[in-house]
Amino acid sequence: MVVFGVVFLNLSFSQNNNIKINATLNTETHELNIYQEINYFNKSDSILNNIYLSNWPNAYKDKKTPLAQRFVEKNSKSFHFTKSKNRGNSTINTILVDYEVADWKSPNQQPDILNILLKEPLKPNDSAKIIITYVVKIPNSKFTRYGVSSNIYNLRYWYLVPAIFNKKWDTYNNLDLDDLYMDFTDYNISVNVPADYTLNSDLIVSETKNSLQKTYQLIGKNRLDVELSISQYDDFSQYNSKPVSIITNLNSARLNLVVKTTILNRELHFIESYLGAYPHNKLLINKIEYEKDPVYGFNQLPEFLAPFSDNFEWDIKMFKVLARKYITTKFLFNQREDVWLADGLQTYLMMKYIEEYYPEMKAIGNVSKIWGVRSFNLAKIDFNDKYYFIHQFAARKNLDQSLTTPADSLSNFNQKIANKYKAGIGLKYLENYLGEETIKNAIVDFSKNNAIKKTESNTIFNNISTTKNIDWFKNGYIETSKKSDYKIKKVDVINDSIEVTVKNMRDFTVPIELFGIKDSEIKYRKWLTGIDSISKITIPKDGFDKLSLNYQSLLPEYNLRNNWKNVNPTLFTRPLQLKFFKDIENPYYNQLFYTPVFGYNYYSGIILGMAFSNQTFLNKSINFKVTPSYSTKSNAFSGSYSLKYEFLPENKQVNKFVLGVAGNHYDYAPDLPYSKFTPFAFLEFRKKSHRDISSNAISAGYTFVDKAPSPTETQDPETLKYNVFSINYGFSKPNVINDIRLSTGFQMSDKFSKVSLDAHYRILTNTNTQFDFRFFAGAFLTNDTNTDFFSFAMDRPTDYLFQYDYLGRSATTGFLSQQIIIAEGGFKSNLPVQYANQWLTSINTSIGVWRWAEIYNDVALAKNKNQNVYFAYENGVRLNFVQDILEVYFPVYSNLGWEITQTDYASRIRFVLVLNPKRIVNFLRRGFY
Repeated sequence: MVVFGVVFLNLSFSQNNNIKINATLNTETHELNIYQEINYFNKSDSILNNIYLSNWPNAYKDKKTPLAQRFVEKNSKSFHFTKSKNRGNSTINTILVDYEVADWKSPNQQPDILNILLKEPLKPNDSAKIIITYVVKIPNSKFTRYGVSSNIYNLRYWYLVPAIFNKKWDTYNNLDLDDLYMDFTDYNISVNVPADYTLNSDLIVSETKNSLQKTYQLIGKNRLDVELSISQYDDFSQYNSKPVSIITNLNSARLNLVVKTTILNRELHFIESYLGAYPHNKLLINKIEYEKDPVYGFNQLPEFLAPFSDNFEWDIKMFKVLARKYITTKFLFNQREDVWLADGLQTYLMMKYIEEYYPEMKAIGNVSKIWGVRSFNLAKIDFNDKYYFIHQFAARKNLDQSLTTPADSLSNFNQKIANKYKAGIGLKYLENYLGEETIKNAIVDFSKNNAIKKTESNTIFNNISTTKNIDWFKNGYIETSKKSDYKIKKVDVINDSIEVTVKNMRDFTVPIELFGIKDSEIKYRKWLTGIDSISKITIPKDGFDKLSLNYQSLLPEYNLRNNWKNVNPTLFTRPLQLKFFKDIENPYYNQLFYTPVFGYNYYSGIILGMAFSNQTFLNKSINFKVTPSYSTKSNAFSGSYSLKYEFLPENKQVNKFVLGVAGNHYDYAPDLPYSKFTPFAFLEFRKKSHRDISSNAISAGYTFVDKAPSPTETQDPETLKYNVFSINYGFSKPNVINDIRLSTGFQMSDKFSKVSLDAHYRILTNTNTQFDFRFFAGAFLTNDTNTDFFSFAMDRPTDYLFQYDYLGRSATTGFLSQQIIIAEGGFKSNLPVQYANQWLTSINTSIGVWRWAEIYNDVALAKNKNQNVYFAYENGVRLNFVQDILEVYFPVYSNLGWEITQTDYASRIRFVLVLNPKRIVNFLRRGFY
């Protein structure tokens, strides 16, 4: 009797939830009419008074859901302003619990979570039968790629599932992270579709058909979410690969069936050698899964260059998706809170697969063989080296986050790329430290012990058999964003021994390997552990002439340039290397890059020059750039230069601190050059989170300007040679719906001092109408100037600090004089009072009327010495093609009257045009990192 009770108890605890669904697809309304039964088993030791369901189809309900807000965070407004018919939802008709009507509700602002209130508490080991009838409106696929488009239905998270109870209900919103947390479930699903449609699934499928419809019966055991693809045109292929049949529409037209099947067999065999047998007979791979998580590098290189063979490209694409599907189907991770091992295994297996079958493959493929490219260091790095490069890129910019950061708190860049790479190369480094078999055996044992189970990433540490201390990996590498950086500080030869002084440059202590090198060949190697500050190590003098830490670059270090020294120091320890164009860093050389530059200035003509710089693709602490050039129109030499030191504190209030000097020498008018020199400082405060798009910074500079006087015009000396100290504070939050910007500044010279405030707010209303509001106020504290050169400008600032992108800064007539910079007064019309030498306040507004057409209205008050306050006003039409990049203004009415009727109207039209590549790139990358 006792034995029977124990067996019954074990069966109860191992009992899966059961879901039975009868769904009918209406292709006219894009709806699923669903009857669903859920047999929910209380596997916990708690008494439950409610049951939570994930109602993720309802995440598309409106523009206020967490998913809608997530789209806005990604700088996408398509869902926010789409028509209602393109959104999805779920409409609950009835909910019964044990055949009695039940009450239910959704938490505030979380319509994709459903809370069913139980009339009778559900005891441990008991079950409840939930019956739900509801209608799911399928969203357009343009938002997450899942949904409907052209009568193709790619369905994921299309039905209701119980959340997981683990001392508390683990409920999560749909945030387009494809990470629904649900328990293993047994399914019995019936789907009715029109007779000319085909359904693809990796469950056990049977089909019946009549003249009007097909009915698909789907059976699955120990499954998580069920994906379906339903369409009139069936683009899926089934491969009789072993031991698992692959069903996919991730195709390659250039490869035949035999080749693709052979590749799939090899992939499955390789993954199985680490993760064990796949728990099901079929595996569905939708190309959407690859499109949402591609092999970065494939899609960045032009296809016409044919950088990779068809075999390799399809192989690696499939392997990446297959490995992920294998991992997330066999093991139940809470991918919202604990995803580092799933990410790490995927990347680690990809790296091992490349090592095994494509050891010679380069990061840029066949492009590395092209003459003119093959000499670059970028062309020499292996395919797997890109993982380390991306990690360094993130670390050098202070963008990295710990591997235990919840997925919804990661920046888009880290969630999609950097953290996955960091997890994978971390496992790879652990393999290097502990031995390949140790890590492989740990993965194999983890797979055996956790198959078809709820598990956690840190469980893998229970399977690592080693006497070595790996707390640095568990507590440091995984749980923090600390960077490692070791330096060979000193090398002393003492008789037949060498004393090496190694310094830990940061507050993260990890094992690091020391190598003795001779002619690029490893002659000696030794692991160093526990170096938390400075340590001296004595090693035998054993036939090598160079010492290097982390020679194979397997440790993702912050800086590799300080890792080596010659045993016998030479005059030029690190030779100079001249490189054409920017390249990746080579730690064994002092690299100087020279790059042709081309520019245009109305007064200088075409500018031809050569930029000399130490800047690689990775951030450096010290950067310099010198760009001598020749101006073809003025037949004069010109150029620019800069030197800056950048410090990135970790986990401090300050995110970035920069000190530097910069200067340039160009023409400000025909045959009239100017020179500018500015020592500067910049301090950027840390954001509240890596997903925060706001910026908060203080900048200060002291600008020296020396302009050549005009031989034909009388110019006041104060406008030719002057020095100005400025300090500014700026805040911006460029949300795609609500854009807020604020800046304040103080300037001082021997002739004047003044303060200013510039506030800008832009909002897109619910009807996708843009409203733009800008307020400016500026006042002189002292002003002993003789001209309006330093005065506040009503419409076109003089730009005495040479900080605006004027195409023709001194132009007073012609096309270039019509360019405006929205600064200071922000007016577009050329009014009788153009400057204010006491104070100026202005308000600039515009409101959208149709697409990019807007009506603008501006008002201002300007006060000059010994004059009454001048009231200025204007209005007109604004064509806002690209905000702050390309805009055109057509004045209509102002203090000048009806400008639109004037004969010289064409000359009154104004435009905003930005050609600065850096500003355009920053505009395009918003929301990524």
